[in-house]
Amino acid sequence: MQLTDTDKLIINQLQGGFPVHEQPWKIVSDQLNIDENTLIDRIQQMIDAGIISRFGPLYNAHKMGGGLTLAALQADDNRFNEIADIVNSFDEVAHNYRRDHKLNMWFVIATQRPEQIEKVIEKIEELSQCTVYNMPKQAEYFLGLKLEL
Repeated sequence: MQLTDTDKLIINQLQGGFPVHEQPWKIVSDQLNIDENTLIDRIQQMIDAGIISRFGPLYNAHKMGGGLTLAALQADDNRFNEIADIVNSFDEVAHNYRRDHKLNMWFVIATQRPEQIEKVIEKIEELSQCTVYNMPKQAEYFLGLKLEL
């Protein structure tokens, strides 16, 4: 898929946030001077094409009373997909990806309460027979990064 000028306008506009309003699509489409249905369709097409990997809010789990951590494990190549299926079977696993590293499977665990993180890790270790390394953040920084297209 080739990005159109309209696609670039949409991406640039939405990097700054999304309106919390009864008619958010109308607000954004008016700002961009395009039709609401065109806006929604173009976003869906970019998601389907893999240009946009995610469209949605980012929540601060800690401020909401939840737990969040980065975890990693070493999966043998011949069991990688099996172990990925185990890890991904947990509702608390937000996403999982392969790395070119001794610890070759990395994933994010998000729980309703911080104390649940260790229980999820223990269960993943039990089912996968792999040691899970918990790497909670030490500090958090917010960078308002906006990349103009």
